[in-house]
Amino acid sequence: MSESMSENDQEIQHPAPFPRYADTSLIRGKFADTIQEIIEAIGEITLVVRREGLIELMTFLRDEPSLRFDYLSDIGGLDLGEFASPRFAVAYQLYSLDLNHRLRVKVFLEEDDAHLPTLWNVWKTSNWLEREIFDMFGIVFDNHPDLRRILMPADYEGYPLRKDFPIKGY
Repeated sequence: MSESMSENDQEIQHPAPFPRYADTSLIRGKFADTIQEIIEAIGEITLVVRREGLIELMTFLRDEPSLRFDYLSDIGGLDLGEFASPRFAVAYQLYSLDLNHRLRVKVFLEEDDAHLPTLWNVWKTSNWLEREIFDMFGIVFDNHPDLRRILMPADYEGYPLRKDFPIKGY
């Protein structure tokens, strides 16, 4: 092996050794009407956003070369309780395999309007994750290709992870 590196070896860019958190300056400017709040806490960044504009924001996060969030690693549902307003939250965990950085995007929903657009056309991994949130919380994902229960029987009544669900079940 030669002592000097070839030109091709010098061009290879490796991601940072530890996960980093995305620079939000570009996102802030482009989606000022969609973003309600940016929370930076314990080394993590959360964008709190409006439902309107969610698909455009997520598509941008995936396609923008300086961000490249190519992996939707998880979607989590949260019931803040029947006396909270808004009652529900949905949190999307994004990761860039190439750039090794993370971002959380969170949307709050009122109980009487608990629906979001599906992200199935942006990340196929959202398919079963959205079905799980629908099954456990009753949050509807508009235009989902197969929105049906995934963990509970098809004829099951209620949503087991809602705070008003009886502890002993039905």
